[in-house]
Amino acid sequence: MAAAALDAEAGATNGSGGVSHAAAKPGPTAGADAGAAFVLESKGTWWHAGFHLTTAIVGPTVLTLPYALRGMGWALGLTLLSVMAAVTFYEYSLMSRVLDHCEARGRRHIRFRELAADVLGSGWMFYFVVTVQTTVNTGVSIGSILLAADCLQIMYTSLAPHGPLKLYHFVIMVAVVLAFLSQLPSFHSLRHINFVSLLLSLGYTVLVAAACVRAGLSKNSPAKDYSLSSSKSEQSFDAFLSISILASVFGNGILPEIQATLAPPAAGKMMKALVLCYSVIVFTFFLSSITGYWAFGSNVQSNVLKSLMPDSGPALAPTWLLGVAVLFVLLQLLAIGLVYSQVAYEIMEKGSADAARGRFSRRNLVPRLLLRTLYLAFCALMAAMLPFFGDIVGVVGAVGFVPLDFVLPVLMYNMALAPPRRSPVFIANAAVMVVFAGVGAIGAFATIRKLVLDADKFKLFSNNVVD
Repeated sequence: MAAAALDAEAGATNGSGGVSHAAAKPGPTAGADAGAAFVLESKGTWWHAGFHLTTAIVGPTVLTLPYALRGMGWALGLTLLSVMAAVTFYEYSLMSRVLDHCEARGRRHIRFRELAADVLGSGWMFYFVVTVQTTVNTGVSIGSILLAADCLQIMYTSLAPHGPLKLYHFVIMVAVVLAFLSQLPSFHSLRHINFVSLLLSLGYTVLVAAACVRAGLSKNSPAKDYSLSSSKSEQSFDAFLSISILASVFGNGILPEIQATLAPPAAGKMMKALVLCYSVIVFTFFLSSITGYWAFGSNVQSNVLKSLMPDSGPALAPTWLLGVAVLFVLLQLLAIGLVYSQVAYEIMEKGSADAARGRFSRRNLVPRLLLRTLYLAFCALMAAMLPFFGDIVGVVGAVGFVPLDFVLPVLMYNMALAPPRRSPVFIANAAVMVVFAGVGAIGAFATIRKLVLDADKFKLFSNNVVD
């Protein structure tokens, strides 16, 4: 049913490649389909959108940023972190302006795939975006379940070192909780959860930063070594892997769907949401990066929490502090899993629900319960079967987030608002598109190389998450 709905949606593209007004105005007031009316209902304020966007970007991946600096060193690492923050803010603001531009002309888009097909005038672009977006979002959902289960396992083994429970037991527990929470019918209904998520991200960032400072000043701290690899080729691969990590950390791929939650007219509101989100980003990203890399240098692990809890020797921070930080990470991962499932839920709802019936009518409630539960069961199965999924997500991030968040926004801006070809804006946008297309290709190669190097650690249904 979902596939048929996508075909019908793509079929709304007219002969010139644009989307017809009937298809491009899917708000509830325009005879909306069920995906628009139930999942992407437009009732939110700019701060609600800010909460959604912050949850989509600011997650436990901030704890990988010291590892990203390890591959580049202080100067280049902090410079590229700043550049990436500025570029992504610029990219997201351009995409928001394109959405506002279309809305002002009577074509309000609430789906990334519709926006791309309308602006770029290509039927295949619709399928490219929906394929990449759903792949990335499903990958993030699987990764969220896996990492949340890993957090539970960390807490469990600290209390019962020889207990019988395995990683897959915790995967099932997380999936059950998410299956319950997934019955919240719309993206907008997550606004309170995502506000708590924002507070949690601030909380564990401060806790981990404090733990890193304490560890760095401790007599048990490892010797600080900030040198890069002696091999030039290794330095290059490490740098591109780090850039790929940064691209994945700043990516989200669902900004049009987040802007869709704003009550119309949405013009200008998303910029306020971006300012709120990036205020949190600047604080959390730089604090985590600087304190983690300062404390552990080139010895920092892919997740700085692992460096604070070494396999041998005592923990480098108080147990209660690490426990609270892990709990905060666990709770936020549930919110992230919910946010990145919304595109899949919207596609399911569009194909299975009847917008003319009530949202909680039996006709719509039963398919929602079954389809969302089955989707999460699939994600849980993948998480339990592939505990080395982090390496796979690195490849998905390089291949998926780069086109969605770094290439398409500037391309759509140049096409929709049509600045003069010799204007600084057009040239800058073209330069950003070319540079990040290259970065994405090289980053994908670097992450695939890491996947190959880690292959001997991979085991289906392993009891350990591969870093």
